[in-house]
Amino acid sequence: MKLAGLEAGGGCAAKYPAARLQEVLSGFVPATSEELLVGLSPADDAAVYRLDDERALVFTIDFFPPMLDDPAAFGAIAAANALNDVFAMGGRPLLALSVAAFPADLHVELVRAILVGAAAKVAEAGALLAGGHTIRDDEPKYGLAVVGTVHPDAVWRKSTARPGDALFLTKPLGTGLVLTGVRKGLLGEPELAAAVESMTRLNAEAADAIRPFEPGAVTDVTGFGLFGHTHELAERSGVRVVLEGSSFPALPGALAVAEQGMRTAGDPRNREFVAGALSLNGLPDTAALLGFDPQTSGGLLIALPAEKAAVVEASFAAAGQFLARLGRVEAGAGVVVYS
Repeated sequence: MKLAGLEAGGGCAAKYPAARLQEVLSGFVPATSEELLVGLSPADDAAVYRLDDERALVFTIDFFPPMLDDPAAFGAIAAANALNDVFAMGGRPLLALSVAAFPADLHVELVRAILVGAAAKVAEAGALLAGGHTIRDDEPKYGLAVVGTVHPDAVWRKSTARPGDALFLTKPLGTGLVLTGVRKGLLGEPELAAAVESMTRLNAEAADAIRPFEPGAVTDVTGFGLFGHTHELAERSGVRVVLEGSSFPALPGALAVAEQGMRTAGDPRNREFVAGALSLNGLPDTAALLGFDPQTSGGLLIALPAEKAAVVEASFAAAGQFLARLGRVEAGAGVVVYS
């Protein structure tokens, strides 16, 4: 049985529309507490609750339908995507619980492979997969609830970028475009393998590499795409972000799919989310499609003082880690993209 044939839109492309979510939350009164360091005001990649002067809990949950047929890879990708929210807050995962929905007639070996793939990724992150909850559902879904820890004074937020920061990304873009291209027969196994390697890669090493440089703001790029998550960073920080479209890094095959004019299911929702806040300034369609493409288990989007940029780039290069400089942060509002 093919996992990807059972769902309507897999991976982070299945996210609830960001514009609709904003509308829902606009009438919601968020919880407040002196110990709640990060909640819904403003929302971020995970919640953070202070236990004492040295420890705070990071808590997140993330799950979605499958985006490919390999059950072990799906489990690993879903796990990495959830774990990466803890890394995006500057934390380290401790404990994870499975959140699972499967058709009752889905072959038991497929279900087991999903769980095994997830468990291996949780272990790689230095955490424990300690249980979970399953329900019956016609559409399979899998993910994790994750608890981690962080020092209360070392929490990374997406709302703290400052004018003068440089902006970096730690993974190439295009997971949605590549998976679409594979399904349409435009791309093959090499392109799929590169996308799976990216999606299953934890952001732990990138977070460790950036930690000594005390970044100003951090988030991860997932279902709302590069433009959507950059918009969140700009709006919540009260700044303008200027992106250089020619510097957008792409996974193998992603631009070839974009050149065919193909859009993933989340593309129009992401365009709606940033309407009125994004200026493309004649950006080529292929680069625009890359920016709107919903990412599954994408990289960290990092803002840090520009005077540290050269040292950061040299540090990542020396360690053989991917890093792309995308633009800068200025005074103002919105997201501006130049080709």
